Amino acid sequence: MGVDPESRFEEIYGSSYGPLLGYALRRCSDPDDAADVVAETFMVAWRRIEEVPEGDEARLWLFGVARNVLANQRRGERRHEQRTAALRAQLAASPLVAEPPGQDLSQLGRVFRALPEDDRELLALVAWERLDPGQIARVLGISRNAVRVRLYRARKRFARGLTEAGIEYSRAVAMEGSNL
Repeated sequence: MGVDPESRFEEIYGSSYGPLLGYALRRCSDPDDAADVVAETFMVAWRRIEEVPEGDEARLWLFGVARNVLANQRRGERRHEQRTAALRAQLAASPLVAEPPGQDLSQLGRVFRALPEDDRELLALVAWERLDPGQIARVLGISRNAVRVRLYRARKRFARGLTEAGIEYSRAVAMEGSNL
């Protein structure tokens, strides 16, 4: 052959990029997906440069690779859609996502949702995920002491919000029993 692999790849890329992009654009509904198909096709060509035929056969070989990349992409999308549908069905049947009954819980939920996002995250990690300050520190990438300080402040803001909303609660239950 005589041509080094890099030069050969550049030649193939230069002569085939436009036609290959057109091929992918006509088969993908999203231009980003078409760009991914072209990029993956040329990545295969680079890895297998010694197998790429000479002349116009190279372009045809690339179309075959692009066809396989598209098929893999579509199979992946179908699997993703199936898993998403199964997860949605599972979540729909889960009591964890059911609307809480009663006005008091809705009011409690409004107080919780009114808290700053960082406070909600901390309180949820404690109450729902049952994580201790050391575990939360690892999840958030902050020190254990920072977690304790932020958690103390979040609890205070939540308690203040409950009081302002007229929700009676036991401080011992709110702070310890429910892990808030």
